Amino acid sequence: MPFPIARWLNGIRDGLINLLYPSACWVCGQFFPDSTAGVCPSCEQLLTTEPHSTCPRCSTSVGPHVPLTDGCARCRHKVLAYDRALRLGPYEGLLREVIIRLKNSREETLAEIIGGLCARHLAPRLRELSPQVIVPVPLHWTRLFARRYNQAALLAQAVRAAGGPPVGPDWLLRRRRTPSQGRLGPAARARNVRGAFALRRGCVVRGKRVVVVDDVLTTGATAEECARVLRRAGAAYVGVLTLARAMRTGS
Repeated sequence: MPFPIARWLNGIRDGLINLLYPSACWVCGQFFPDSTAGVCPSCEQLLTTEPHSTCPRCSTSVGPHVPLTDGCARCRHKVLAYDRALRLGPYEGLLREVIIRLKNSREETLAEIIGGLCARHLAPRLRELSPQVIVPVPLHWTRLFARRYNQAALLAQAVRAAGGPPVGPDWLLRRRRTPSQGRLGPAARARNVRGAFALRRGCVVRGKRVVVVDDVLTTGATAEECARVLRRAGAAYVGVLTLARAMRTGS
C-alpha cells in the first residue's frame, strides 16, 4: 500500500497550526481539542446549566413547587412594561465572573463568544417570542468612550450571528449619563433611569415584536424603562434577554 503522503502532510500542517495557535478556552484559559465555540466543554456546562426553576414572566429563581400561572410572588402583582424575560442563568458562580470581566475589561471577543453561547442555548425559547428586532440597552456616549464597547450591543450582534433576528444597534439612546446602579436600592434605581432613554428619530417599532438585550437583570429598572419607551412608540410586544438574573439589589 502506498504511503498516504497527503494525509501525512495535512497532519503536519494541523500540528503546526495547533502549536502556533493552540485552542484555549476564553473563560478558563485551558487548552482543549479544536472547537469553534471558544469555550471548553466544562465551562460551557457550568455557564448553561440552569440550577433553579425560573419564573416564565420575569426569570426570577423560584422554588420547584411555586405556582407560576400569573408569574411569581415577585412579579405577580406588578404591571410590567415588558412581557417576558429570558436568562441564561443566575448571577452567580462562573457566569457572574464572566459578566464582571465583560463590564470591567475590554473583552470584545469574550462578549461575542458568550453571546453566541447564550443565543444557541436559548434559541428555542427565543423563537417562541417571535422577535422581529433585537435592541441592546445603550451606554451613554461618555461611558462608551471610556469602555470602548457596549457589551449589550456585542451580545445582540452575537444573537443575530447565531441565527437570531436583525439588530437595531442604536435604536435606543441614553439621553443622560446616570450614576451606577450598583449600590442603589430598587426605588432609587427606578428614579435613576426614569426618562434616561429615548427612541432614535426614524426608528419604527410600531406593531413590532421587540426584544431588549442586556447583560444582567436585577430589579428590572433599566429593562422597564427601555420597555416603556418602546411601548409608547407602539411596540406590540417587548421581551427581555439577559445573560443573568441577579437576586440581590443590583442592575
